Amino acid sequence: MSHDADVVVAGGGPVGLMLACELALADVTVVVLERLTEVDTTIKAGAINSPSAEALYRRGMLPALMEVQRAAAERFSSFMRQRQAAGASGIKAAPRFAGHFAGIMLRGDLLDESDPDLGTSGPAAELGLIPQEALERVLAARAAELGVSLRRGVTVTGLDADDEGVDVHTSQGSLRTGWLVGCDGGRSTVRRLAGFPFPGTDPGITGHQALVEMTGSEALGAGWNWTKTGTYVHGPMPGRILTVEFDGPPKDRDAPITAEELQTSLRRVSGVPDVTITEVHTATRFTDNARQVPDYRSGRVLLAGDAAHVHSPFGGQGLNLGLGDAMNLGWKLAATVKGRAPEGLLDTYTAERHPIGAWVLEWTRAQVALMRPESHAQALREVIAELTGTPDATTFFVKKISGVWQRYDLPGDHPLTGRSAPDLELSDGTRLADRLHGGRALLLDLADDPDLRKRADGYDGRVAVHTAACPDRPGLAALLVRPDGTTAWAADTGDAPDGLDAALHRWFGAPDGTAV
Repeated sequence: MSHDADVVVAGGGPVGLMLACELALADVTVVVLERLTEVDTTIKAGAINSPSAEALYRRGMLPALMEVQRAAAERFSSFMRQRQAAGASGIKAAPRFAGHFAGIMLRGDLLDESDPDLGTSGPAAELGLIPQEALERVLAARAAELGVSLRRGVTVTGLDADDEGVDVHTSQGSLRTGWLVGCDGGRSTVRRLAGFPFPGTDPGITGHQALVEMTGSEALGAGWNWTKTGTYVHGPMPGRILTVEFDGPPKDRDAPITAEELQTSLRRVSGVPDVTITEVHTATRFTDNARQVPDYRSGRVLLAGDAAHVHSPFGGQGLNLGLGDAMNLGWKLAATVKGRAPEGLLDTYTAERHPIGAWVLEWTRAQVALMRPESHAQALREVIAELTGTPDATTFFVKKISGVWQRYDLPGDHPLTGRSAPDLELSDGTRLADRLHGGRALLLDLADDPDLRKRADGYDGRVAVHTAACPDRPGLAALLVRPDGTTAWAADTGDAPDGLDAALHRWFGAPDGTAV
């Protein structure tokens, strides 16, 4: 039976678009179905972490995103100017921001910059302040350049999967595809239709986040604030507010959000009776429902992003977790579509991503517990705040929040194996990330070793080979980097290339001309 597309992606947010771009780089035909007719302007995540920044940088999107970040930084400066003009008290220069845990600020001046896990991202390290809406626009433009078919205003209504593919039924007809990936959010239609179990913990909070016009805001504290009735955030851009109340989940997640509802919540949590919301630009409700599917794949149907795991939004982990899913899945699914995947390759998607998703659920649950407006949580906040006043604790929390701790359990004992590849500066004037723009794996020969390069014979089109020295890392001889930027194998100067053949076979199958 013929297919309308190799892969159909349900959901055209950042995760679905990132996945579609990865597939298109491998010449896989992709159709993205998005129920919204325009880019979602609802206020959501405001930043990306290190793995996300590295992934986007490795695909050549750094210049466009640096422009996005400059605009976001100007909005932050505008917020501070507005507060000063309004006569807000207590405004002073803040220490360099390095993230937060449950609203407890982490000071960049306490960070141990010598930690070996830090400082390996190259120019991507400068990228962070990227609002989700702007990222979606950049990815949509990139997907269009790559020939991805993005169909807006289309709702998935049903699916029938068999051993050869999936019939996807939509509000505009049906499509036959080899594979279906649900990137359609926390209330995923694909997850429900395909029958994925979704165990976890029930919600207990009601949160609001919005961009508004308001008066009386000079009486609000800037940043994160804890009160006897909840938690609220003011800033870091003009009109941005966030409230958290701990008296149960929203009664109706889908009801329109009014200025009165936001104002009532803000007044109740902040204790400022005169703050008045006059206009709502964008608003959303959220809660701390925390669930995860046990397996991200069921036959020809897969899940990524919030479709596979949901949790509270504190720390902005959801967007980053989903982008990591897309990077991990993209090249593996492409190899499967093209018939060149070694046995079990697609199963490593769940094996590698599920533990990181489970950690994020626990990390966000801990933050909700710390924010509760009761004496035990307050005491624990004071302990954590005291700890984060030390370089060791600050470095620990920053490494967790930034994602640099992430490592896949891969064969091999080199310290780089399983980790995101360092952005090496090479003697030919390029960097390692420059060699990953096309989405292929990379065997980087840093010691000009013909025998090493010969081992990649037969992997043309799957593994690019590049020879150059790296003066900053004279002890490093070679790296095999997967398309998602993960180091699959590494060797130091003087080491025999043991394990390279096995790594090539494990991730990319047999060389051309031999059986897989």
